[in-house]
Amino acid sequence: MLDYRAQTLLKTLIERYIAEGQPVGSRTLSKYSGLELSPATIRNVMSDLEEMGFIASPHTSAGRVPTPLGYRLFVDSLLTVKPLQSSELSEIQGAIQPDQPQLVISHASQLLSQLTAFAGVVVAPRRQQPRIRQIEFLSLSDKRVLLIIVTADGDVQNRILFTQRNYSPSELVEAANYLNQNCLGLDFDQVRARVVEELRQLRADMSELMTAALDAGNQAIADTSTQYVISGEKNLLDIEDLSSNMVRLRRLFDLFEQRTGLAQLLELSSRAEGVQVFIGGESGIAPLDECSVVAAPYEVDGQIVGTIGVIGPTRMAYERVIPIVDITAKLLSSALSTP
Repeated sequence: MLDYRAQTLLKTLIERYIAEGQPVGSRTLSKYSGLELSPATIRNVMSDLEEMGFIASPHTSAGRVPTPLGYRLFVDSLLTVKPLQSSELSEIQGAIQPDQPQLVISHASQLLSQLTAFAGVVVAPRRQQPRIRQIEFLSLSDKRVLLIIVTADGDVQNRILFTQRNYSPSELVEAANYLNQNCLGLDFDQVRARVVEELRQLRADMSELMTAALDAGNQAIADTSTQYVISGEKNLLDIEDLSSNMVRLRRLFDLFEQRTGLAQLLELSSRAEGVQVFIGGESGIAPLDECSVVAAPYEVDGQIVGTIGVIGPTRMAYERVIPIVDITAKLLSSALSTP
């Protein structure tokens, strides 16, 4: 645990760095911290904080900058959240209207982007899992099988299965026939519930193929049933912390296009209560290593159905972004729920 002096200096350093974007030196800390400390004492405390991993020294400057660990401590323990201005609250309330349910998701995403100048994202409520019309297997090469799923509404999904052994065409037909007999008109969760006992009694290698097919098919359907709206990605082009590395920025935009990894992160947020903040590498998604994601779940009639969030640099005004995400999630829940 840090003592009051170290906490105050760390909080001041992070606040000044967020505001100015420049490494913070002892003179600035002396001016803004409100502590009557000598320059030597401040430098000693800074050295201790650096040794503990909360701040770092850029090579080209005598000042310090926060590390992800420093931001984490700041957000968890030192942050003073600012209440929204009445004009911002009115803007959110005006954009999220209960009488426009078909537009409220896109409006919420645009609003998050406009108020924060970062990227806003809203995961829409999941659509009901589609029913299965047909499943087919096609051998591609050694230990690779193409799974083809046709849903009742005509959608076709393909997934490649990597198997423990090669399967003959007749075995693949046998497996497909077995699943089709048990899955016609059902979704994957219902199929799994129906055939779980039968799979235990099948030969181990055939059970492996069909279990893999159920897992992959379920994921394929889940990917299509999870939809989200992103607004303001281009805002990130104007942020020096991100735009200084075009390779990293390109990977970030690829993430927005592919969507799967980001959807998994936001899905994690929907299982938690209140606002979640993922700083840098905490997301587990490489393109977000220099970013923070502030996210919160929203509900429909008391049931969590999706997540909203803001994606921006780690150097963001958390005290402002967190209440914007929190209030928007609550108003979205209210607008989508039965009056």
